[in-house]
Amino acid sequence: MSEPVTHAEAVETVRELIKDIETAMLTTISGERLVSRPMQTQDIEFDGDLWFLTKKDTSKYTELLADPRVNVAYAGNSYVSISGTAEFVNDLERKKEMWNKMYEKILDVSYDDPNLVLIRIHTETAEYWESGSAAKMVTHLLKKAVGKNSDPRSEPGLNETVDLTQAPDQS
Repeated sequence: MSEPVTHAEAVETVRELIKDIETAMLTTISGERLVSRPMQTQDIEFDGDLWFLTKKDTSKYTELLADPRVNVAYAGNSYVSISGTAEFVNDLERKKEMWNKMYEKILDVSYDDPNLVLIRIHTETAEYWESGSAAKMVTHLLKKAVGKNSDPRSEPGLNETVDLTQAPDQS
């Protein structure tokens, strides 16, 4: 059994795993079903919270008002699944800091539009799978899903779950 990691170590691990992944899948709860959609990862350093931009006149906004529980999934050289709770933040300076011209085209608004709002995800846990090869990971998971034994050479690397809710370490 591995030793527990500190909050700082957990945050650093997740930061390294998601830093180069541009798009995440944000899953919200809509009544009785789960809904996922791609979201642009903000170009800021992960400190335990995730940030996204959205407009108030979207279904995700309504879904998060009704139930703020979310999951955010990243797929790249590693796979990361982060659970947490969303809140809306209306901070013009923070929006300006995160803004780039691409959002203006995608969202069809400017950073100071009152319809634009920040989503802050207070992360709780992150489960991740590290693998030298994304193809090996997908093959292994597909074989597992259909009940076939996987070739040991296609076994994924490390699989861990870390707690991101701990208070920051006191030094």
